[in-house]
Amino acid sequence: MSVNPAVSRKARQRATMGLIRLLAACVITAVLLTPILAVFWLSLRPRLYSDIVGPTLDNFRYIFVNTNVLTWTVNSLSVALFATVASLLVAAPAGYVLSRAKGRIVSIYAMSIFVIQSFPVVVFVIPLFVMFAAVHLVDTLAGVAIIYVATSVSVACWMMSAYFDTIPKELEEAAWIDGCSVLSAFVRIVLRNSLPGILSTAIYSFLLAWNDYLIALVFLRSDSNFTLPIGLQTFFQQNQTDWGPVMACAVIMLLPPVLVFAFLNRFFSIGGVGGALAGK
Repeated sequence: MSVNPAVSRKARQRATMGLIRLLAACVITAVLLTPILAVFWLSLRPRLYSDIVGPTLDNFRYIFVNTNVLTWTVNSLSVALFATVASLLVAAPAGYVLSRAKGRIVSIYAMSIFVIQSFPVVVFVIPLFVMFAAVHLVDTLAGVAIIYVATSVSVACWMMSAYFDTIPKELEEAAWIDGCSVLSAFVRIVLRNSLPGILSTAIYSFLLAWNDYLIALVFLRSDSNFTLPIGLQTFFQQNQTDWGPVMACAVIMLLPPVLVFAFLNRFFSIGGVGGALAGK
């Protein structure tokens, strides 16, 4: 049985292109993972002037015993979780309005959100500091949490609106015919079919609050109120830095986002609504 040379040549070309893509993906992955692996490796190195030789967990013991890293972690988790939940509570109904309602007022509202999210946060820092100082919210976790909600809610509205656009309106109309109110159809139909969009918005809001440095640097003064990014800077000295504890604290900062993505990854399914109108 003879093999068509043209077919054989195309098969070899496809195999070669597949190998090239695989090698390119491996190289890109290695480049992206190198800094993360370096952080983990440096966190296991002995501290300055230590007699320990080889990898050790002494840096982690040091930061938990001799610093407030546990308090900083709790502070960061508290403000990040609050900002995430509050942003979702605001963005879900607001995004639904942007997706479903039409009219001049909605258009102005959408344009206002777009304009607000285009401004850098640094523009609002000084006015917010003056205003928060007047109401005694400077150097409080409540103050920075409120700012995190304000900075994330505009983008969160657009994210929720974009996902709501993918849900057919016919599902809501069917629910209305069955006796559901607008609010009931929103909760039972739209939200229940928007889990990937909700999780994407939640992750965005969480990471925005978790990784923030500028707002926490300006508004937090007490060591007991520091979040992890601000607490991390206390490890740096003027003349010499002990990189072991610094990288150990960096590992602590890396863990929550990694755990969040690892846990929520299985919920990111697409096409859950696609079969709802199969008989239409």
